[in-house]
Amino acid sequence: MLRFMFVGDSQTIGSAGEHTWRHRFWCHLRTACGDGTVAVVGPRETLYDKTADAPTSLAYADPGFPRRHLAGWGEGWLHMAPVVADAVRTCGADVLLVNLGLIDLGFYTDAEQTAANMRRFVTEARTANPAVRIVLLPVIPNIRAETDVLFAAEVAHFNTLLAKAVADLSEPRSPLLLATVPDAYDIHHDTYDGTHPNASGEHKVAAAFADALHQAWGLGGPYAPDPVLA
Repeated sequence: MLRFMFVGDSQTIGSAGEHTWRHRFWCHLRTACGDGTVAVVGPRETLYDKTADAPTSLAYADPGFPRRHLAGWGEGWLHMAPVVADAVRTCGADVLLVNLGLIDLGFYTDAEQTAANMRRFVTEARTANPAVRIVLLPVIPNIRAETDVLFAAEVAHFNTLLAKAVADLSEPRSPLLLATVPDAYDIHHDTYDGTHPNASGEHKVAAAFADALHQAWGLGGPYAPDPVLA
């Protein structure tokens, strides 16, 4: 059985009442691979509750899926690098699906520092599982990038550094894979606030990971959303 772990910030943990892109990806993967062949693991399972200002909610739009993850509202590479080894070791993760960087660049670190934390993350994950596979999504610029030129430049610079790090660090036993942000992703259509994905955005983020896995490693198939949940 192949064990997947979602790693991310507020876009990945999601907030109360949402499906999350994690749910969309799981529905696709279960259909593409079959029940019993894949699992979702992680040390956390809650959503962020905006009223409580804390990750305390289990109010998923559809709670009937494996909710485990390693994601946090306001957390980035800076926060995940120190904890990923323990999460991988404890949960037995084989594949990490990582959507991080926006919060780092927005509040904590510049592009160079963020890239250094990304490299540390990979090193730490491999201490727990030397054969771990990691799929990484480039940072999708949010609405701030439309008016903050310096922030937009940091996002672009980090994405360049991320691509270089993937090329530098990937190895046969523990491959790294850079997913592609869908050309059709539009923050004015695919988010509810210029940053966090709505239903269409959730599908597009899930598709970015699913298509990367299928095209590069032959896992699953081309993304096909569940018509019941579309």
